[in-house]
Amino acid sequence: MSLIQPVSFEAALDAANQHARNYLAQVEGMPVGPALTAAELRQRLNKPLAEQGIPPEEVVHQLGLDAAGGLMQSPGSRFFGWVIGGTLPAALAADWMTTAWDQNAASYSTSPASAMVEEIVGGWLKELLRLPSSASFALVTGCQLAHFTCLAAARHAVLHQRGWDVERRGLFGAPPIHIVTSDLLHGSAERAIRFAGIGTDQIIRLPSDTSGRLPAATLAQALQSIDGPVIVILQAGDVNVGAFDSFRDLIPIAKRHGAWVHVDGAFGLWAAASPRFRHLVADVATADSWATDGHKWLNVPFDCGYAFVADSGVHQAAMAYRAAYISYAKDARDPADWNPEWSRRARGFATYAAIRQLGRRGIAEMIERCCDMAELLTTGIGRLPGAELIQTSPINQGLVRFLDPRPGATAEDHDRRTAEVVAGICASGEAWFSDTVWKGRRAMRISVCNWRTDRDDVDRVIQAVATVVRQRSA
Repeated sequence: MSLIQPVSFEAALDAANQHARNYLAQVEGMPVGPALTAAELRQRLNKPLAEQGIPPEEVVHQLGLDAAGGLMQSPGSRFFGWVIGGTLPAALAADWMTTAWDQNAASYSTSPASAMVEEIVGGWLKELLRLPSSASFALVTGCQLAHFTCLAAARHAVLHQRGWDVERRGLFGAPPIHIVTSDLLHGSAERAIRFAGIGTDQIIRLPSDTSGRLPAATLAQALQSIDGPVIVILQAGDVNVGAFDSFRDLIPIAKRHGAWVHVDGAFGLWAAASPRFRHLVADVATADSWATDGHKWLNVPFDCGYAFVADSGVHQAAMAYRAAYISYAKDARDPADWNPEWSRRARGFATYAAIRQLGRRGIAEMIERCCDMAELLTTGIGRLPGAELIQTSPINQGLVRFLDPRPGATAEDHDRRTAEVVAGICASGEAWFSDTVWKGRRAMRISVCNWRTDRDDVDRVIQAVATVVRQRSA
């Protein structure tokens, strides 16, 4: 007799629904950080591997209870660590339906609705981000895989120019590809360079200026000395201070030297959706490829990144595959022709729902409010006794540090003090920040990327930071 008995979905879904609703109802009032240690979480979750299963609703209920103390309240309005957005109601609900529908979004034949929604979403995204309407696109797991997708297209293009078919011949014996970028290259792009087989030794890191931008003269001088295929990576919103390279100045320089230009716009590319901030990405549409996230500033659930390539031919050449057992659409788009995955989650539904909930104007307002709240939070904390404003941002980032009050305190003392205060703020449960090193100094990063964050949150957090600083000074 089968050990798997027919069961209804209803009880398990009811249990999941109740836990999810309770969490969302309470998230704003919870301490922002996790409540349990690693040892406590392990003890709760590490159940013996049993011979017999248990009812699905009991599994879900126990999981909801046991995982609760290890959750980061990043969907809430006072989470400012890294660059993590929340989730819009329509996007969250659409993601629930996506799971229930359980579609394989590899192709039109495996899920017509998934493929059609993705096709429509790609067009909307290009409009919002003001990218060429003819550009191809891919919905992937996040910006890191978006980088990989774009770099695979770039790799194909720059080697094809040298008479090398990388898809057929591989990289062994190919002309080496040079990656030219600033010293602020994000780790996700660096990992993508490794995944693409180019190698980190091929990265030429050029010094950025005091605002985090790559100077035009520096790029021009570097490109003059390179003989071979080149990919230039530019920044749309550095992760520390939100710096934007000057696309209007840098892209023509790169193109004169025959380089492919890729833009890392993990969150900053969304400035294009705001009339107030789109000047920051002036002429970004003249690049060759772009990568960004949906699960940051668009506030959709995680597992959502977007890649765009100006030349759809090289994009498809780098990604597509044909096999006799696969059905291909004649009048619709097959997602697998444009991304590295075949079997894949139908992540287009959440993006579709988010864009429809907000519309063009709502997305612009969300971006602008996040930027306003980031400036208020950064300058407000920076004015506190014992704090130092390092740098505000043109968008939604900021840096502050905390100074050791002892006479004769060194830079190392200030770094240590900053780390201690950041840890104290996170331990308070009032807010969550991450720290970083900017131009050799330890700093607290402020990143406002959540549609919920408002002025009340900012005022509350500034007071909480002031309390921690006073306590640490006593």
